[in-house]
Amino acid sequence: MNDSASPATDDRIVEDTVGFNAVLGFKLVEWTAQSAVMELPIQPIHLNRSNTLHGGILATLIDAACGYAGVWMPQGEPIRKTVTLTLTTNFVGQVREGTIRAVALKKGGGRNIFFASCEVLDADGNLLAMGEGSYRYRRSDPYGTPTR
Repeated sequence: MNDSASPATDDRIVEDTVGFNAVLGFKLVEWTAQSAVMELPIQPIHLNRSNTLHGGILATLIDAACGYAGVWMPQGEPIRKTVTLTLTTNFVGQVREGTIRAVALKKGGGRNIFFASCEVLDADGNLLAMGEGSYRYRRSDPYGTPTR
C-alpha cells in the first residue's frame, strides 16, 4: 500500500495511495492501529450521468478505508496487506462537489481475518454512504515485503 513512486505533497497525507486508489485521487489523511480516514476532493470525472458522485466511487472509498483500518503497523515494521472477502454498502445521500471523508474503524477479527465499518461524510458532515466488510490478511507478497 505504500509503494508509490510520487511522494505525498500535502502535509496531512499519512501515506501515498497507489494503483486504482491513486488514480481516483484518494488521500489517506489519518491512520492508527484501529482506524483510517481517507479523503477525496470531488472532480468532474467522479460524477455519474445525473451529475452526482458515482456510487462506485463511494463503494471503492469504503473498501479502501476499511482495508487500511486493519493493516496499520508501526514505523519500521513490515507492512501488512489485505484482500476483501465481503463488502456491503448503503447509499443514503448525494453530493456533487467538495471533499468527502471516509472514516473507517476496525471492529474485530483474529489472526487471519478482520472486520471493519466505514461512514462517508460530505464537507458539512452529512452522511453519504456507509458500509462494512471482512478482510483477509495476505500471508505472502510476491513483490516483496517493504517496510513503512
